[in-house]
Amino acid sequence: MFNFAYPLHLYLLALVPVLILLFLAARASRRAKLKRFGRPEIVEKMMPDASRYTPAVRIALQAIAIAALVIVVARPRTEGTVKTETAAGIEIVVAFDLSNSMLASSTDRADGVSRLDRAKLLLERLIDRLDNDKVGLVIFAGSSKVQLPVTSDFYTAKMYLNDLTPEMMGYQGTDIAAAIRMSMNCFSGVEDMHRAIILITDSEDHEGAAVEAARLAAENGIQVDVIGLGTPSGALVPGITDGNGQPVRSALNEDLARQIAEAGHGVYVNGASSGALSALTDQLDTLAKSEFDTVVYSAASEQFPTFAAIALIFLIIDIFVVDRKISWLRGIEFFNNRNRTAAAKAKKSK
Repeated sequence: MFNFAYPLHLYLLALVPVLILLFLAARASRRAKLKRFGRPEIVEKMMPDASRYTPAVRIALQAIAIAALVIVVARPRTEGTVKTETAAGIEIVVAFDLSNSMLASSTDRADGVSRLDRAKLLLERLIDRLDNDKVGLVIFAGSSKVQLPVTSDFYTAKMYLNDLTPEMMGYQGTDIAAAIRMSMNCFSGVEDMHRAIILITDSEDHEGAAVEAARLAAENGIQVDVIGLGTPSGALVPGITDGNGQPVRSALNEDLARQIAEAGHGVYVNGASSGALSALTDQLDTLAKSEFDTVVYSAASEQFPTFAAIALIFLIIDIFVVDRKISWLRGIEFFNNRNRTAAAKAKKSK
């Protein structure tokens, strides 16, 4: 079925009957003026090249073109479809570290790519590798909050990545345990669904209890994997100083990252490693896929190009239609009395 993006624009179709009425009024005025010069049949013989029919043909072409253009402006489109499909996959919640330390370089070079930018790139590539899985997003620093509930809409998930900055967090610090607990609450209530938490962080845990939180997740059937950002030697955090006004250095705590992954029955990978994503996806593949229903949306299909083509065709035809008689129709009179009389005589002779 069709609908229109701007249905109110269809009121412009009222221009079509107005155009036709103006044409009829103009033709009536023309006939009245011709009568002033004499009998119409005699006057018409004085204008042998004037066509009776092409003005009507042209106004019809113009009316159709205007109607088509109005429909173009209203943007006709087919209705989008919504259907439910059965897929097999797992649920993944990404816990994304947005503490200020993520602004530090991800390498030993001060001008290297920041941990935040590298984390975004890794997450985007990870989402590209997911098939029928569902993904959610939790952001954390000193506190945690759900940024995106678990969904199979990977396009929306990627859109959220561009806006992730430490400024989104009102309370700085790094509370990994709270992030894991928040992530555990983000999963759907579907039974027999296998689940995983992917922790993306530099592992500077200011609050403690991260290992215990990962162990609790594993006890509830949730795998905890860790992607570490940064280097053990560390890097300065831009624009951040301590209480003495000295620059703050932040280093990757790989020992803690490995302990969290081990307690969560998962795997630890260093984000700088070329095989990080492959190792992570191999670990996720150890989880059995569960069947679930997913809603698939089909976007509306725009139909205005068809009507734009119709308008263009009729306008082009109108350009080549002139008010003079067509040469090969010059000797034909379609509706005069002589033709009607001849037709009547032929009928009587039968």
